[in-house]
Amino acid sequence: MMKKLVLSAMFLVLLTSFAAAQSKPFKPFCGHCFSGWTAVKSNAVDGWKIGTVSVSEDGTSFVVNEKVGEKEVPCMVNALPGNWTQLNPRQGVDFYTDKKFGDCTVKLEFNITKGSNSGVYLMGEYEVQIADSFGKPDDKLGQGDMGAIYSAASPKINAATAPGTWQTYEIEFVAPKFDENGKKTANALFKKIVLNGKTVQENVEVQGPTGGQLSPNESPTGPLMLQGNHGPIAFRNIEIITP
Repeated sequence: MMKKLVLSAMFLVLLTSFAAAQSKPFKPFCGHCFSGWTAVKSNAVDGWKIGTVSVSEDGTSFVVNEKVGEKEVPCMVNALPGNWTQLNPRQGVDFYTDKKFGDCTVKLEFNITKGSNSGVYLMGEYEVQIADSFGKPDDKLGQGDMGAIYSAASPKINAATAPGTWQTYEIEFVAPKFDENGKKTANALFKKIVLNGKTVQENVEVQGPTGGQLSPNESPTGPLMLQGNHGPIAFRNIEIITP
């Protein structure tokens, strides 16, 4: 009896360890290079820099310090890819991970300047909006405001902080499902979107891509894409957690 209990306990420990390993966050940005990322337009002026960021005096652009002292910025310590194309923001380009994901939770921090606009695309297809919506009344929020699922659902409340401050997203996402013939059997679902600690979306089903996506065709998996062609934006501490 004791032997069975010991074996059962060992089996439980193994299962627990396996589950913990499976849920370990994947960090697609190392903090000092763009390895593992691809630009949507390889011949475009990408405008992305890596370093610590500060906001210009007028609040409309970023200044990036690409080195700390004489050393490269350490991985994930206040490091970021930052689109700082101040003179012509639309020179920027979207970036996406080489690795693909299905069901996942995405956590990240971001910073935008006054009037800027960006987005986080789950699977490269479904955009969670980033925009300077600071101070906008809740009843005036639309599908292009901060916390919106672009073109699909307005946020419940305005949880945006002032431009120039670091903000956080936590996005719980369920990928669309397909049968053995490739026919879609379930739409993509945003289980929850938390902006700066406040829930702005819950259980929102999306019928298809929300606009500006990588591909017109939905699939079981896809990359994480960061929009970089609509204005200055900075990201850091990106994590993708899969079941």
